[in-house]
Amino acid sequence: MTVVRCRRCDLVTITMGKISENKPAASCSGCFAWGQLPGRFCRGCYTYGQLHAVGECVGCRRQVPVDDKHGYCRLCRAQATWAIKASGKASVIEPYLRRVTCQQLFFANLQRPKNGGPRVGKAGRRVLKTPPVPEPHRVITASTQLTLFTATRDFRRFDRELHADLANPWLVRARQAARALGEARGWSRWIASDVNRALVIVLSGFHDGESIRYSELFPALRVRGLPVVRTAEVLDRLGLFADDRAPAVDRWLERKLDGMPPGIHRAVEAWVRTLLDGGPRSEPRSRHTTWAYLGEIQPVLLEWSSRYDHLREVTREDIIAVRDAATGKQRESRIVALRSLFRHAKKNGQIFRNPTIRIRVPRQTGGVLQALVQADIDEAVAAASTPDVRLIVALAAVHAARPKMIRTMQLDDVDLGNRRITVGGHVRPLDDLTHRAVLDWLDHRRHRWPNTANPHLLITQKTAVELGPAGKLWTTRANRNLTATLERLRVEPGG
Repeated sequence: MTVVRCRRCDLVTITMGKISENKPAASCSGCFAWGQLPGRFCRGCYTYGQLHAVGECVGCRRQVPVDDKHGYCRLCRAQATWAIKASGKASVIEPYLRRVTCQQLFFANLQRPKNGGPRVGKAGRRVLKTPPVPEPHRVITASTQLTLFTATRDFRRFDRELHADLANPWLVRARQAARALGEARGWSRWIASDVNRALVIVLSGFHDGESIRYSELFPALRVRGLPVVRTAEVLDRLGLFADDRAPAVDRWLERKLDGMPPGIHRAVEAWVRTLLDGGPRSEPRSRHTTWAYLGEIQPVLLEWSSRYDHLREVTREDIIAVRDAATGKQRESRIVALRSLFRHAKKNGQIFRNPTIRIRVPRQTGGVLQALVQADIDEAVAAASTPDVRLIVALAAVHAARPKMIRTMQLDDVDLGNRRITVGGHVRPLDDLTHRAVLDWLDHRRHRWPNTANPHLLITQKTAVELGPAGKLWTTRANRNLTATLERLRVEPGG
């Protein structure tokens, strides 16, 4: 033992000394543990004696340090703890203390006796990490040419007479995959022929272990007018395609945030990515919402960038000036986007104070739609000169279908036998006008694209060889510049 006296508070502390390796083993006077001891007691009994006073043990009747709560010595408590571990159940120690009738001796320098179970104490609560298995050394058993660097291939120099290898196994597999995909998608013979030509160009000299990158594929096929997307889809099905394009979101953000200082750039980029991908406590928003938010406040951010280096420099007066500079719906949209931006920046510790708090914007009352006159309706009917436009106008005017509902309708939504049609999840009776429009469109669709596999009711020349719906602009193209738009026809009373 070592006596240490503090120079400041004059407190005397007794610590256990180091045990010599040559010291003979002995038995502890407190718990009878056998081993190399620093003195008369083992380390456990010495610490127990420092914390508790000497008294008569309730269990073994010895005059040793006992705990104040139950009156048992360290040896009896060790036996009770051993019994708890042997039972395999978590329990309080008092019932097991009363059952102690004998003593199981153990070796010194162990906090608790072992019973062959899992380790106890601090060491038992820590899970030992298995050491990582070293990777086996790669042994080259035969001579081979190692890759020094990857060179970009230029397929624009391809000459079919000189370079075509129609017996290449990867080309054979790709042509079979393209044939199966074309049958499933309803490709025309011209599309199938173009895809076949593209596969011959990129796979004639292909070897195992290689991949076709988009940066190599696009220039060669674009200059020849061959389909890039469908060729890449075939290659991707075989695991041969590597898309090395930068994500469209990154390119869009780079254009929108160009000219902003780094402090504002980082904050706005983090906000936009949270809107797109979501965060720990926020759901992702739609792409259209994100585009609208950033497009609305981009001029404001560029104007602030000429004066400020960070969003934390923006004041409440700047927000009020932005609000007063806009009118109508734009004012409300701009303040909503700025609130979202500064709320995100405050939440992530990028600013100290949110300057948009308690800035009110009067809510705009929606205007009352006036009823269409007969001339406007006649103009919309005259513009519906093709089967697809006639069906779109009928669905909007008769069944009050929105443009998104119209372009996402499936073929299964039309039940010609029972004269029923499902619009927006609601089953409605199929009137004579819509029934004739559906029949005319289906007849036109069957003659124009007989092999299409697209399940949507309305398809275009582009979507006929795909599986997705038609575009928004295509759906509203006929009535876009008319007074009787699809939305006006949809809400027209008595339509």
